[in-house]
Amino acid sequence: MTDTAYFCVLSHEGVLAVRGPDASKFLQGQLTCNLSYLTAETSSLGARCTPKGRMQSSFRIVLDGDGYLLAMASELLQLQQADLNKYAVFSKSRLNDESADWCRFGLAGGDGSLVSLGLDLPLTADSVVRSHGMIAIRLQDGRVELWTPGADAEQVRTRLAAQLQEAPVNRWLLDQVRAGIGQVFGSTRELFIPQMINLQALGGVSFKKGCYTGQEIVARMQYLGKLKRRLQRLLIEGRQDELPAPGVEIFSPVHGSSVGEVVLAASDTDRIELLAVLQEDAAADGRLYLGSPDGLPMSLLELPYSLNADLEIQR
Repeated sequence: MTDTAYFCVLSHEGVLAVRGPDASKFLQGQLTCNLSYLTAETSSLGARCTPKGRMQSSFRIVLDGDGYLLAMASELLQLQQADLNKYAVFSKSRLNDESADWCRFGLAGGDGSLVSLGLDLPLTADSVVRSHGMIAIRLQDGRVELWTPGADAEQVRTRLAAQLQEAPVNRWLLDQVRAGIGQVFGSTRELFIPQMINLQALGGVSFKKGCYTGQEIVARMQYLGKLKRRLQRLLIEGRQDELPAPGVEIFSPVHGSSVGEVVLAASDTDRIELLAVLQEDAAADGRLYLGSPDGLPMSLLELPYSLNADLEIQR
Protein backbone atom coordinates (compact mmCIF):
# COMPACT_ATOMS: atom_id res chain seq x y z
CA MET A 1 0.00 0.00 0.00
CA THR A 2 1.41 3.37 -0.92
CA ASP A 3 2.07 6.16 1.54
CA THR A 4 -0.25 8.68 -0.09
CA ALA A 5 -2.24 11.11 2.01
CA TYR A 6 -5.76 10.03 2.91
CA PHE A 7 -8.66 10.46 5.28
CA CYS A 8 -11.23 8.03 6.65
CA VAL A 9 -14.20 7.97 8.98
CA LEU A 10 -13.34 6.41 12.34
CA SER A 11 -16.53 4.38 12.32
CA HIS A 12 -15.20 1.68 14.67
CA GLU A 13 -15.20 3.96 17.72
CA GLY A 14 -17.71 5.87 19.81
CA VAL A 15 -17.51 8.82 22.20
CA LEU A 16 -18.28 8.66 25.92
CA ALA A 17 -18.75 12.05 27.58
CA VAL A 18 -18.19 12.64 31.29
CA ARG A 19 -19.41 16.07 32.33
CA GLY A 20 -20.22 18.09 35.43
CA PRO A 21 -18.50 20.06 38.21
CA ASP A 22 -16.82 16.93 39.61
CA ALA A 23 -15.90 15.31 36.29
CA SER A 24 -12.16 15.90 36.69
CA LYS A 25 -11.99 14.72 40.31
CA PHE A 26 -14.15 11.71 39.55
CA LEU A 27 -12.15 10.56 36.52
CA GLN A 28 -8.82 11.19 38.22
CA GLY A 29 -9.67 8.36 40.62
CA GLN A 30 -10.81 6.04 37.82
CA LEU A 31 -8.34 6.34 34.93
CA THR A 32 -4.67 5.50 34.39
CA CYS A 33 -3.78 8.87 32.83
CA ASN A 34 -3.19 12.06 34.82
CA LEU A 35 -5.90 14.62 34.13
CA SER A 36 -3.80 17.28 35.86
CA TYR A 37 -1.63 17.27 32.73
CA LEU A 38 -4.54 17.85 30.36
CA THR A 39 -5.32 21.31 29.02
CA ALA A 40 -7.45 22.61 26.18
CA GLU A 41 -4.31 22.29 24.01
CA THR A 42 -3.43 18.67 24.90
CA SER A 43 -4.92 15.18 24.84
CA SER A 44 -3.85 11.80 26.18
CA LEU A 45 -4.24 8.09 25.79
CA GLY A 46 -5.55 6.29 28.84
CA ALA A 47 -7.38 3.28 30.22
CA ARG A 48 -9.90 2.27 32.83
CA CYS A 49 -8.89 -0.85 34.80
CA THR A 50 -10.51 -3.36 37.11
CA PRO A 51 -9.20 -3.57 40.70
CA LYS A 52 -6.91 -6.35 39.39
CA GLY A 53 -5.37 -3.97 36.85
CA ARG A 54 -7.03 -5.46 33.75
CA MET A 55 -8.19 -2.90 31.20
CA GLN A 56 -11.93 -2.55 30.67
CA SER A 57 -11.27 0.03 27.97
CA SER A 58 -8.53 2.09 26.40
CA PHE A 59 -9.22 5.48 24.85
CA ARG A 60 -8.09 8.91 23.78
CA ILE A 61 -9.31 11.63 26.13
CA VAL A 62 -9.76 15.34 25.43
CA LEU A 63 -11.30 18.26 27.31
CA ASP A 64 -14.62 19.61 26.06
CA GLY A 65 -16.67 22.30 27.78
CA ASP A 66 -17.64 21.18 31.28
CA GLY A 67 -16.04 17.76 31.00
CA TYR A 68 -14.17 15.20 28.95
CA LEU A 69 -14.67 13.13 25.82
CA LEU A 70 -13.30 9.58 25.64
CA ALA A 71 -13.05 7.89 22.23
CA MET A 72 -13.01 4.09 22.49
CA ALA A 73 -14.06 0.98 20.59
CA SER A 74 -17.82 1.22 20.07
CA GLU A 75 -18.58 -2.17 21.60
CA LEU A 76 -17.00 -1.08 24.90
CA LEU A 77 -18.91 2.14 25.35
CA GLN A 78 -22.12 0.96 27.02
CA LEU A 79 -20.26 -1.45 29.28
CA GLN A 80 -17.82 1.25 30.36
CA GLN A 81 -20.59 3.77 30.89
CA ALA A 82 -22.51 1.32 33.08
CA ASP A 83 -19.45 0.52 35.18
CA LEU A 84 -18.46 4.15 35.73
CA ASN A 85 -22.05 5.10 36.53
CA LYS A 86 -21.85 2.94 39.66
CA TYR A 87 -19.35 5.44 41.08
CA ALA A 88 -20.49 8.64 39.37
CA VAL A 89 -23.69 8.65 41.46
CA PHE A 90 -21.57 9.76 44.40
CA SER A 91 -20.28 12.85 42.58
CA LYS A 92 -21.63 15.71 40.52
CA SER A 93 -20.78 13.93 37.28
CA ARG A 94 -22.91 12.57 34.48
CA LEU A 95 -22.05 10.14 31.71
CA ASN A 96 -23.58 10.12 28.23
CA ASP A 97 -23.00 8.38 24.94
CA GLU A 98 -22.26 11.31 22.60
CA SER A 99 -21.25 9.20 19.61
CA ALA A 100 -24.07 10.63 17.52
CA ASP A 101 -23.01 14.18 18.37
CA TRP A 102 -19.58 13.77 16.78
CA CYS A 103 -18.11 12.54 13.53
CA ARG A 104 -14.45 11.64 13.85
CA PHE A 105 -12.12 11.54 10.86
CA GLY A 106 -8.61 10.14 10.68
CA LEU A 107 -6.12 12.03 8.49
CA ALA A 108 -2.65 11.13 7.26
CA GLY A 109 -0.66 13.74 5.38
CA GLY A 110 -3.61 16.08 5.64
CA ASP A 111 -2.23 19.15 7.39
CA GLY A 112 -3.04 21.34 4.40
CA SER A 113 -6.67 20.29 4.64
CA LEU A 114 -6.67 21.17 8.34
CA VAL A 115 -5.33 24.65 7.60
CA SER A 116 -8.11 25.19 5.06
CA LEU A 117 -10.55 24.39 7.89
CA GLY A 118 -8.90 26.94 10.18
CA LEU A 119 -6.91 24.39 12.18
CA ASP A 120 -3.15 25.00 12.36
CA LEU A 121 -2.08 21.97 14.40
CA PRO A 122 1.44 21.78 15.90
CA LEU A 123 3.55 18.72 15.11
CA THR A 124 3.96 17.89 18.80
CA ALA A 125 2.35 14.58 19.78
CA ASP A 126 -0.95 14.91 21.70
CA SER A 127 -1.32 18.60 20.79
CA VAL A 128 -4.85 19.94 20.22
CA VAL A 129 -6.31 22.89 18.33
CA ARG A 130 -9.95 23.95 18.04
CA SER A 131 -12.00 26.03 15.63
CA HIS A 132 -15.73 26.41 14.99
CA GLY A 133 -16.60 23.43 17.18
CA MET A 134 -13.98 21.18 15.57
CA ILE A 135 -11.14 19.52 17.47
CA ALA A 136 -7.89 18.39 15.82
CA ILE A 137 -5.52 16.07 17.72
CA ARG A 138 -1.96 15.14 16.73
CA LEU A 139 -1.07 11.48 17.28
CA GLN A 140 2.32 10.06 18.21
CA ASP A 141 3.13 9.04 14.64
CA GLY A 142 2.04 12.33 13.06
CA ARG A 143 -1.45 11.30 11.97
CA VAL A 144 -4.40 13.45 13.05
CA GLU A 145 -7.83 12.85 14.50
CA LEU A 146 -10.36 15.47 13.41
CA TRP A 147 -13.51 15.62 15.55
CA THR A 148 -16.37 17.59 14.06
CA PRO A 149 -19.92 18.18 15.31
CA GLY A 150 -22.29 15.68 13.76
CA ALA A 151 -24.36 18.42 12.11
CA ASP A 152 -21.29 19.57 10.15
CA ALA A 153 -20.01 16.11 9.24
CA GLU A 154 -21.07 15.98 5.59
CA GLN A 155 -19.78 19.47 4.85
CA VAL A 156 -16.41 18.67 6.39
CA ARG A 157 -16.28 15.32 4.62
CA THR A 158 -16.90 17.00 1.27
CA ARG A 159 -14.11 19.50 1.89
CA LEU A 160 -11.69 16.75 2.91
CA ALA A 161 -12.59 14.67 -0.13
CA ALA A 162 -11.72 17.62 -2.40
CA GLN A 163 -8.11 17.42 -1.21
CA LEU A 164 -7.53 13.88 0.07
CA GLN A 165 -8.28 10.34 -1.02
CA GLU A 166 -10.94 8.70 1.18
CA ALA A 167 -9.81 5.32 2.47
CA PRO A 168 -11.46 2.50 4.43
CA VAL A 169 -10.85 2.36 8.17
CA ASN A 170 -8.50 -0.61 7.57
CA ARG A 171 -5.93 1.89 6.27
CA TRP A 172 -6.07 3.80 9.54
CA LEU A 173 -5.77 0.59 11.56
CA LEU A 174 -2.79 -0.50 9.46
CA ASP A 175 -1.01 2.73 10.34
CA GLN A 176 -2.00 2.20 13.98
CA VAL A 177 -0.41 -1.26 13.93
CA ARG A 178 2.75 0.20 12.37
CA ALA A 179 2.81 2.89 15.07
CA GLY A 180 2.65 0.19 17.75
CA ILE A 181 -0.44 1.62 19.42
CA GLY A 182 -2.47 -1.14 21.04
CA GLN A 183 -6.14 -0.88 21.89
CA VAL A 184 -8.80 -2.76 23.85
CA PHE A 185 -11.78 -4.21 21.98
CA GLY A 186 -14.81 -6.12 23.18
CA SER A 187 -13.16 -9.52 22.85
CA THR A 188 -10.07 -8.40 24.80
CA ARG A 189 -11.89 -6.55 27.58
CA GLU A 190 -10.28 -7.29 30.97
CA LEU A 191 -7.55 -9.39 29.31
CA PHE A 192 -4.53 -7.08 29.42
CA ILE A 193 -2.92 -4.80 31.97
CA PRO A 194 -1.77 -1.43 30.51
CA GLN A 195 1.91 -2.36 30.23
CA MET A 196 1.06 -5.38 28.09
CA ILE A 197 0.09 -3.01 25.25
CA ASN A 198 2.85 -0.48 26.09
CA LEU A 199 0.34 2.15 27.20
CA GLN A 200 2.86 3.45 29.73
CA ALA A 201 5.36 4.11 26.90
CA LEU A 202 2.79 6.22 25.04
CA GLY A 203 1.90 8.55 27.91
CA GLY A 204 -1.29 6.73 28.87
CA VAL A 205 -0.26 5.75 32.42
CA SER A 206 0.84 8.10 35.18
CA PHE A 207 2.89 6.79 38.10
CA LYS A 208 2.78 10.10 39.96
CA LYS A 209 -0.95 10.82 40.14
CA GLY A 210 -1.81 8.66 43.16
CA CYS A 211 -4.63 6.20 43.55
CA TYR A 212 -6.99 5.03 40.83
CA THR A 213 -8.78 1.75 40.25
CA GLY A 214 -6.15 -0.94 39.61
CA GLN A 215 -3.25 1.38 40.45
CA GLU A 216 -1.58 -1.00 42.92
CA ILE A 217 -1.27 -3.81 40.37
CA VAL A 218 -0.17 -1.49 37.55
CA ALA A 219 2.50 0.13 39.74
CA ARG A 220 3.75 -3.22 41.02
CA MET A 221 4.27 -4.46 37.47
CA GLN A 222 6.24 -1.31 36.63
CA TYR A 223 8.48 -1.14 39.67
CA LEU A 224 9.09 -4.85 40.25
CA GLY A 225 9.59 -5.67 36.59
CA LYS A 226 7.61 -8.92 36.67
CA LEU A 227 5.79 -8.46 33.36
CA LYS A 228 6.29 -11.54 31.19
CA ARG A 229 3.87 -10.71 28.36
CA ARG A 230 4.49 -7.73 26.11
CA LEU A 231 3.29 -6.14 22.91
CA GLN A 232 4.89 -7.36 19.70
CA ARG A 233 4.43 -6.38 16.07
CA LEU A 234 3.99 -9.27 13.64
CA LEU A 235 3.60 -10.12 9.98
CA ILE A 236 1.66 -12.82 8.14
CA GLU A 237 2.78 -13.17 4.52
CA GLY A 238 0.28 -13.81 1.72
CA ARG A 239 -3.25 -12.68 1.00
CA GLN A 240 -5.78 -14.03 3.53
CA ASP A 241 -9.57 -14.23 3.35
CA GLU A 242 -10.10 -12.93 6.88
CA LEU A 243 -8.29 -10.76 9.38
CA PRO A 244 -7.39 -12.28 12.74
CA ALA A 245 -9.86 -10.89 15.27
CA PRO A 246 -8.70 -9.35 18.55
CA GLY A 247 -8.32 -12.08 21.14
CA VAL A 248 -7.40 -14.89 18.72
CA GLU A 249 -4.76 -17.03 20.39
CA ILE A 250 -1.17 -17.41 19.22
CA PHE A 251 0.84 -20.60 19.70
CA SER A 252 4.50 -21.55 19.91
CA PRO A 253 6.38 -24.87 20.36
CA VAL A 254 8.04 -23.23 23.37
CA HIS A 255 4.84 -23.97 25.30
CA GLY A 256 2.15 -26.57 24.94
CA SER A 257 -0.59 -23.97 25.14
CA SER A 258 -1.38 -20.46 23.93
CA VAL A 259 1.43 -17.91 24.34
CA GLY A 260 -0.57 -14.77 23.59
CA GLU A 261 -3.45 -13.03 21.86
CA VAL A 262 -4.01 -10.75 18.90
CA VAL A 263 -4.54 -7.11 19.91
CA LEU A 264 -5.23 -5.54 16.50
CA ALA A 265 -4.78 -6.61 12.87
CA ALA A 266 -5.05 -4.89 9.48
CA SER A 267 -4.38 -5.95 5.91
CA ASP A 268 -1.96 -4.62 3.34
CA THR A 269 -2.03 -5.65 -0.33
CA ASP A 270 -0.58 -9.13 0.09
CA ARG A 271 -0.03 -9.51 3.81
CA ILE A 272 -1.45 -8.91 7.26
CA GLU A 273 0.26 -6.85 9.94
CA LEU A 274 -0.79 -7.14 13.55
CA LEU A 275 -0.05 -6.34 17.15
CA ALA A 276 -0.18 -9.12 19.73
CA VAL A 277 0.63 -9.61 23.40
CA LEU A 278 3.10 -12.50 23.66
CA GLN A 279 5.07 -14.28 26.33
CA GLU A 280 8.62 -13.01 26.13
CA ASP A 281 10.27 -16.43 25.79
CA ALA A 282 8.01 -17.33 22.87
CA ALA A 283 8.73 -14.02 21.17
CA ALA A 284 12.46 -14.56 21.66
CA ASP A 285 12.17 -18.02 20.09
CA GLY A 286 10.36 -16.56 17.07
CA ARG A 287 8.34 -19.65 16.04
CA LEU A 288 4.80 -18.29 16.22
CA TYR A 289 1.55 -19.58 14.73
CA LEU A 290 -1.90 -18.04 14.52
CA GLY A 291 -4.90 -19.80 16.03
CA SER A 292 -3.37 -23.24 16.59
CA PRO A 293 0.04 -24.97 16.78
CA ASP A 294 -0.21 -25.66 13.04
CA GLY A 295 -1.77 -22.32 12.07
CA LEU A 296 -0.42 -19.60 9.82
CA PRO A 297 3.24 -18.80 10.60
CA MET A 298 4.11 -15.30 11.71
CA SER A 299 7.33 -13.32 11.82
CA LEU A 300 8.32 -10.53 14.18
CA LEU A 301 8.73 -6.90 13.14
CA GLU A 302 10.26 -4.08 15.16
CA LEU A 303 8.14 -1.59 17.06
CA PRO A 304 8.83 2.06 16.12
CA TYR A 305 9.75 3.03 19.68
CA SER A 306 11.77 1.66 22.58
CA LEU A 307 10.75 1.16 26.19
CA ASN A 308 12.38 3.26 28.90
CA ALA A 309 11.16 2.36 32.38
CA ASP A 310 13.02 5.25 34.03
CA LEU A 311 11.34 7.78 31.75
CA GLU A 312 7.93 6.13 32.05
CA ILE A 313 7.78 6.49 35.83
CA GLN A 314 8.39 10.25 35.55
CA ARG A 315 4.96 10.80 33.99
